[in-house]
This record gives sequence, structure tokens and C-alpha cells, in this order.
Amino acid sequence: MNQTIPSTPSVVPQTRKTRYALIGCGGRGIFMFAKPIVQRFAHSAELVGFCDLNQGRMDYANRVLETKLPTYTDFDRMLQDTNPDVVIVCTVDSTHHEFIIRALRHGCDVISEKPMTIDAEKCRDILAAERETGRRLTVTFNYRFIPYCTRIKELLGRGAIGKILSVDFNYLLDRSHGADYFRRWHARKENSGGLLVHKSTHHFDLVNWWLDQDPEEVFAFGSRQFYGPTREQRGERCLTCGYKNTCEFYFDINTPPDFGTPFDTAELYRNVEHLDGYIRDRCVFDDRIDIEDTLTLAVRYAGGTQLSYSLNAHCIHEGWQIAFNGTGGRLEAAEWHGRSDVPADTQDIVIHRPGKAAEVIRIPVESGDHGGGDRRLHHMLFEPGQPDPMGHMASSKAGAMSILTGIASNQSIATGKPVLIAGLNGER
Repeated sequence: MNQTIPSTPSVVPQTRKTRYALIGCGGRGIFMFAKPIVQRFAHSAELVGFCDLNQGRMDYANRVLETKLPTYTDFDRMLQDTNPDVVIVCTVDSTHHEFIIRALRHGCDVISEKPMTIDAEKCRDILAAERETGRRLTVTFNYRFIPYCTRIKELLGRGAIGKILSVDFNYLLDRSHGADYFRRWHARKENSGGLLVHKSTHHFDLVNWWLDQDPEEVFAFGSRQFYGPTREQRGERCLTCGYKNTCEFYFDINTPPDFGTPFDTAELYRNVEHLDGYIRDRCVFDDRIDIEDTLTLAVRYAGGTQLSYSLNAHCIHEGWQIAFNGTGGRLEAAEWHGRSDVPADTQDIVIHRPGKAAEVIRIPVESGDHGGGDRRLHHMLFEPGQPDPMGHMASSKAGAMSILTGIASNQSIATGKPVLIAGLNGER
């Protein structure tokens, strides 16, 4: 039975609007969370305040959303003044734990942008605070909501290829989107946990959800081979670089990036950088970069399934491909962006079974961000009481299991040894 959630779930009546406060007024916070609350869910949700270190970004949020919400640089003051039911955390990844825990202890539920946090100690502290307060933390994994990914879940769940024995997953970032991680705050592992935490948490969560298994042991390799100080012709930032006319990675901060970013980078970053010192267009070949761009790992799951995974952040095109090998066959799927040889309006799932012709299941690609996934996630977040038969919404445990694979990978890269997840989450 196809249980894909509808594009417009039913509205569940409620007695009053849920009050939301947002901390972290970057592009993600404003356009992924604040905008839909204000423009599409005003009947059920109310945005009551912004918090950020940079007053200019909060002013931009009010301008672009046509709101007049109160702004705060003091998080606790915002909690006291606005009395939110739910706090949405969209700050730099390394600070997620701080605001999640403070919001929980104030009596609020929390919605956190992925990743939930970046290291094992902070993860344990978040889970402990949730248990102690009895409040709820939700981690937003919009990839689960894409109809294509949901269909894979349905097929695997009904045994389309029998028991799943192994998974091969390859993720490619191109030299536009991929490069952007190396010019922003993400380029420092102390801020983002590296790509295996910040970016791959999406992919690890998908595999955990598809398999309905938890990861148990990880072994990884990783290196920085493409970005960082690999060329002499480089500067501090694109805006003032003497090589902007010859560098293929030149990024004009006065125009939006070419991979669909909806905000004005000049208004949100360049024009307000004097307030907090954050430079959005640093050189992708800078000495400061300490995250890897070429990564490979293996994971053993609790149910016995084995995963091989790779991420390369310097490819010619972008997307992912995955294959599930089971006792009854093999399921193959892929998502590509910007390839002229791949249809843009459909995606195929191909199932191979012994002695039979391949079964091809064609899924239409929906309009909207992330193939319609964002729209579905927003309905589940901001329309209380929605049914969730397939478990699309991710709890704090799901958030922890996704990042712990990346955290274990970072430790394995550093030590050259396999790492047990149980040792990271406090289990014995």
C-alpha cells in the first residue's frame, strides 16, 4: 500500500496558535522556517521574535518578511519577553546544544536545524536535558519528506528485495554548492564538525530511516585534497582578491549564489559584516580550512547490514546514487542536479530480481524546494496533530543516530581505528 503523505495534509483545528521564536537569522532560519510561518501558517502558528548576534540580519528578516517582530541579541531575554511555545534553532552548528538546552529548561519544545550538534558530549547533554525537562526536541530532516525517498522507504519496508544485506551510497557535491562550504563558517571543524557531520547527517539519517536500524561501528578515511592551501594564487576573500578575473571559484557576494539561494547575500551578509566580523566570501584555498573534502567510510548496523559511503565535495556535477543489496534482489536509486543527460522531471527506482526483467518505478519530481520535501515538512511542523504513519518526523534519538555516524567517522579518521557508537552515546 502506498502511504506517501499527501502534498496538502488535512488541517487539524486547534484552540490557539502555537508561538514560535527563532534564533539564528541566516538564510536558512529566515527562509526555511520564518517565511512559511508568516506567509502560509498564520492560521495555526505565530512568530513572536528573532534572536541573533547581528542586529542587521534581524532587521533584514523583518524587511524581507514584511514583519515588525521584536529583535534580541540576548537569548534569555527573548525567552522571557516573548514566552514562546517552541524555539527554532538555526545558529552555527557548534552552538546548537547551548540554545536547545536553554530552551528546553525554559519549558519550550525545540525544533533544531540539522545537525543536532557536532560532538558526542554535546549530544549526550542535549538528550539528558530533554529527559530531565520532559520537553520535546524535533530535528528537521527534509530529505525524508521527498516523495522519491519516501517511495524507497515503502518498497524496502514491504520486502521488495528481501532482507537488506548491504548498501552502497555515493554523494557528490559540485564545484559551486560544494565549494561554498569551504568559504563559509563551515570550513572550520570546530564550527561544523566537518562535512560528515554537517552535510552527511542528511544521508546517514536517510539510511537509518530506510533500514530501521541503528549504526553500531564505523571506520573512515578522510582528507583535504582539493580545497585549502593547494594553490598559490589566492587571497583572503573574493571581494578584494587580485585573482577574481581568473579564478573559477570567484564568488560575487553582491549577487545570490547560482545554486538557488533565495536571499540577497549583500543585504544579509556583506552590508552587515561590520557588526560581527563574519565574512561570507572567504577564499576556498585559505589556510584556515581544516575540514576534509574527500571522504569514505564503512558502517556496521545493529541488524547486520553493512554500509559503504563516500562524499566528494569537488565534483563536476552534483547528486547521489545508492544501491541496496538484499536476499531477494537489488534496488537502485539516484538523484542528479544539472545533468543534461538525466531527465529533470522524473526519477527512477530500478529493482533487479533473479531471473526477472528489471522493474522500473518512475516517480515524478515535484516543484518546490527539495522536490516538495520542504512543503511536506512544514505541514508536519506547523499544523499540529498531523498523522505520521511512516515516521517522517525525526526525534532527538534520530538526530543523535545521524550525527554519531559522522562523529565516529571523525574520530576514526583521527585515530586510524574503528569506533563503536555505544562508546560515544554513553552506553557500555
